[in-house]
Amino acid sequence: MPTATDKTVTTVTGSAVPVRGNDIDTDQIVPARFLKEVTFDNMGAYAFYDVRRDDDGTLNDHPFNRYPNASILVVNQNFGCGSSREHAPQALMRWGIDGLIGESFAEIFAGNCQALGLPTATADPETVEWIMNQVEADPALELAIDVESETVTVGDETIDVTINDSQREALLQGIWDTTALMKSYMDEVEETADSLPYLNEFANC
Repeated sequence: MPTATDKTVTTVTGSAVPVRGNDIDTDQIVPARFLKEVTFDNMGAYAFYDVRRDDDGTLNDHPFNRYPNASILVVNQNFGCGSSREHAPQALMRWGIDGLIGESFAEIFAGNCQALGLPTATADPETVEWIMNQVEADPALELAIDVESETVTVGDETIDVTINDSQREALLQGIWDTTALMKSYMDEVEETADSLPYLNEFANC
């Protein structure tokens, strides 16, 4: 039976990719035509698929082309707005993103990120602009999102950020994966079900 500590997310570290622009929606993150796939296995290849390419299909200078090894995504306002498709954070995670920093995130998108163990830290526009400038000046610069202390370290500088209380609790306690959590209690669920006479009567009908 898994314990809460098996999946705790306390810190995310790595280089970053800045994607500028407000209201970047889930259709830009993963185009709708890729939603017909029955698994998420290939979603990483579809992250920002259309905006990363010119009309002739040639890869352009989109940040996801210029920062291929990044694991932290830095964005502006209302990132992940639009449809509620969980494919969007799935695509980002499978591309290699482990955490996000932004001015704000669409509520459902942030919830879908939480369900994958991806922290979504927020900061004021000036702070986000400063982080983006630092990353663009040094693409190899390492960042660290500390979930517990609600800070982001950029090189030698540590700044305060905000992580939603419920998301922070879920990540620190390792209970963000609700599917795994439910499965871990299946023995108790089955035991309770077996003890309920009306369920037993129904099963014998």
